[in-house]
Amino acid sequence: MRGIVLACGNSQSPLITEGDGFAVRTVPPRPGKAEVDPVLTDVGDGRLVVVGTDADLNAVVLRLLRTDRLTEVAVGYVPVEPRSEVARLWGLPTDPGHALDLARSGEADRVPLVRDDVGGVLVGLGSLGPVRGVGYCDDTVVLRGQAGRLEVTPDPDGGLGLVVRVIQKRLLRRKVEVTAGRAFQLGCLPVEVTSDGHAHPRPMGKWTWYRHTEDLRLVRGLA
Repeated sequence: MRGIVLACGNSQSPLITEGDGFAVRTVPPRPGKAEVDPVLTDVGDGRLVVVGTDADLNAVVLRLLRTDRLTEVAVGYVPVEPRSEVARLWGLPTDPGHALDLARSGEADRVPLVRDDVGGVLVGLGSLGPVRGVGYCDDTVVLRGQAGRLEVTPDPDGGLGLVVRVIQKRLLRRKVEVTAGRAFQLGCLPVEVTSDGHAHPRPMGKWTWYRHTEDLRLVRGLA
């Protein structure tokens, strides 16, 4: 196996070293076109390992999408946050040593990649709320009125592509309604939207998440 380890922000650690066919590149948090695209050129058909936060991984996957490299490059992920939603969703280890071993030598699986209608992607958790409006998952009305929180993730079982959770907070309990589909559309009073830990720069009165036509090659197999 050969490839490049992309150390995002302050994620550099003694565990990340040159060797075993992997070069190491250090980039800023949430790296963009100027930092990621040259790495994608250099990695060829090798493996790309992202060491950083869910937001860092999101930014790198976005460049894979924009450069049409989703089907060519397998992506390993080493989360630096123990509570990584991407790791929880896809069953990835959060211990740095184990996660790095898996990212370098594990098998890549094709998992649904979710996009939004403002040019972004979603690899783990998207959330918004409190929210008041009308929301659809495909042809099903999942919200009409108010909810404490809405959560959307890629479908970890493959399925149609994504899963929507509408969370209502009651006095003594929390009610969660779950719906799976290919797309989620929301019209609402302006609300902050967060994708993989990164907040959209302004409140939005409408939002769409939908499954992309190509999957992400995410390393999840046993090392």
